[in-house]
Order: sequence, then structure tokens, then C-alpha cells
Amino acid sequence: MLNPNWLNTFKTLIDIGHFTKTAEKLFMTQPGVSQHIRKLEDACAHALIRRDKKSFELTEQGRLVYEYAKALELRETELLENLSFDDPYMGHSRLSCSGSLALLLYPHLLDLQCDYPQLVVQLEAAPNHRILSEVQQGGIDIGIVTHLPNQSLFDVQEVGSEPLCLILPNSKACDSTASLTELGLIRHPDAEHYLSIYFAQCGEEAFAALNIDEIPTSGYVNQLSQILLPVSKGLGFTVLPQSAVESFHDAEKLSVLKPANPVSETLYLVKKRNRVLPARFETVISTLKRQLSR
Repeated sequence: MLNPNWLNTFKTLIDIGHFTKTAEKLFMTQPGVSQHIRKLEDACAHALIRRDKKSFELTEQGRLVYEYAKALELRETELLENLSFDDPYMGHSRLSCSGSLALLLYPHLLDLQCDYPQLVVQLEAAPNHRILSEVQQGGIDIGIVTHLPNQSLFDVQEVGSEPLCLILPNSKACDSTASLTELGLIRHPDAEHYLSIYFAQCGEEAFAALNIDEIPTSGYVNQLSQILLPVSKGLGFTVLPQSAVESFHDAEKLSVLKPANPVSETLYLVKKRNRVLPARFETVISTLKRQLSR
């Protein structure tokens, strides 16, 4: 690798065209400038200038080295500008959340990109454990989870809550735990987790005493967009976030049980511990908070 100090001296000499003035500009002695040029010529194995008394001319090899030195200086300038450049409406942001939240948030993130086309949000739906793993490993920048993670590994802030709904076919009534047991559960990857929260918070003693494992399974599907389909056909009940109900195309075929107490799940925004995010993330996070606080 060519010594950058020698290259800078050489470029300055060519720009100024005089050894003494180059030495003055660089706070060097004239012999010091000459020494840098000789060392650069030795490193390149070619003469870079042809001296004629007090003047000199560039050789063809010297022109190539001069162009290289200029390009190197320009790249360094651009790098420093990029390091300090932090536009809140430009760049890529990688976000991960649950599938139900993705249904809720993605349209608003697209609206944000319509307003600021150079602000690109990459959204991935994933379960809590994968979100935390990807944040820790740097695969995504920020995530939204429903479990409070280890705060020695993550910076965490509460950003809202997500209502949970117990959903029945519109044709079926639910007046007891026996009704649920008779109907059967449409299970999905988060069904037991959501049910445990729902039964604990809903304020219905009979539900709180119900053993989830004893509820018969009447179906299983792991695609969020399909979970409510068997419910709409009268084949069972399930529990999902409210956003999933609102996005279902046949919502009129569903009935949401009204509990004694509202049931919700706290949402946490996470990023890797002590990571400083660029300004564009404040733009994205403000949009997320605004939607999740409604």
C-alpha cells in the first residue's frame, strides 16, 4: 500500500507546481518534500516527475499516480461526509414484529414511504424468540415483542398494548366454559399463550379455572391469514389480537366475546443494548408509537 503521506505530498506538489511553496503549505522542509517524492517513486518503481533545474514535468506514470491520489482524497471526503450525514428521511430500516402487528402496521409504514420515498422500511413477521435473536445478531435493527426481554442485552421501551379477542363463529353463542369445550379450539402457534393471558385477565372466574389442555382441538393452522377461516365456518373458537380480526375479510361471520375486563398484551420496542441508531429510526419509531397508542 502506498504511503498516504507521500501521496499527499506528491499531489500537493503537482497542484502548486513548486517545491518551496509545497514545503511551506505542508509545514515541511524542501528536502523533506524531495524525500517524500523519491520514496514514492521507489515504491512505484517508476519516475513520477522529470526535474529540470527549478521546474519539473509529470511523467505518464506520474499522471496516473496523481489521478489516483486525487481519487483517494475524494473518496475520503465522501466517506467523512457519509459518516456525518444522518438524514431522518433517507435510508433502510429493518423491523420485525408478530404477524398480527405486521397487518396493522405495514399500511402505515407504506404511507410513510410514500411521503419519503428514500426511507425504506423492511418488515418481517416473526415470533418473539426469533425477533430477539435477530436483533442481538444484527439481522434486524428494531423489533416489537410481547415479552419483556433481558435488559442486560437489549434497550427496551414500552410502546403500547395490543387487545386480545376471544373469537367465535357468529352463529354460535358462548354462555359458559362448556360452550367453549363443546365448540373446540382452533389452535395456532400462539394459541396457548394468548389463551393463558385471556383467561387470566378477562375477569371471568370460570375461564380462569379452565384447564387449557382439556379444551378439545378442532383444528390447527399456522398461517395468520387462515386462522379465522375455520372459525368463520363454525368449526371452533380461537384467541387472536384485535388487529387480526379487523383485517379478516369475512369479519361479519365472526363474533367477539365481550369479557368483564378488557384483555391486552403489552408491546415492547427492542434494540441491541447501547446501539446508537441513525436519525431515520426516530421517524419510523414515531410512526409505530402513533399507531400503537390508538
